[in-house]
Amino acid sequence: MDDTQVSAIQAILREQGFLSDEVDGIWGRKTIAAVKSFQSANHLVADGIVGPKTLHALQRFQPALASTVVLPWFEEANRLIGTEEVLGKRSNPVILDWADKMSIDYAGDHEPWCGLFVAHCIGSTMTSEPLISHPLRARAWAKAGIPAEPGVGAIMTFWRESQESEKGHVGFYSGEDSDSYRILGGNQSEKVCFTWIHRSRLLACRWPHTGASLLPAKLVIKMDRREQMSQQEA
Repeated sequence: MDDTQVSAIQAILREQGFLSDEVDGIWGRKTIAAVKSFQSANHLVADGIVGPKTLHALQRFQPALASTVVLPWFEEANRLIGTEEVLGKRSNPVILDWADKMSIDYAGDHEPWCGLFVAHCIGSTMTSEPLISHPLRARAWAKAGIPAEPGVGAIMTFWRESQESEKGHVGFYSGEDSDSYRILGGNQSEKVCFTWIHRSRLLACRWPHTGASLLPAKLVIKMDRREQMSQQEA
């Protein structure tokens, strides 16, 4: 799934009068509202999530629409790949804006921001999803949403330094091999990127409440040695 699918959905919503904004491939609040209106008009659960039933309803207007469910939080995570912190006393205004819009007290990107990244991706794309307490604490995400098996888009929480410490890391599952999970996350080598984290460090795998109807899919891939095992999660 990429922004091509999101754009295709937005185009249908616009043609049917549910979306007034231009098609941009970004799963924002107006697109969420448009999906909810479309769902209500078609007697579907108005949760703003394009699952199998909503896809089927959309395909009545565009049969060529791919039968791929949209994981909006994971789409946003992919869109932000390459976002990086600013070294020194300054901070990346994009990262600060995530905190401002979520009303999270955050000093700047010299502080760990993997939890903030996850909070932004989920909170900005699923407005009905309750925000966990202490979202900046990576290990707090071990109690987010509902328990799940590792699969694309799942929230993966890991220990850092030692299992007994309070330090951790959180990101989204994007694949695995026999030894490690491929994680899309923030504050990985000071930016949003993919990295590999050993399976033994996993503390919890969770799934957003709002997306409970969307079953995560396991993706087994061959480890790319160009993506080094990260030593700099926070």
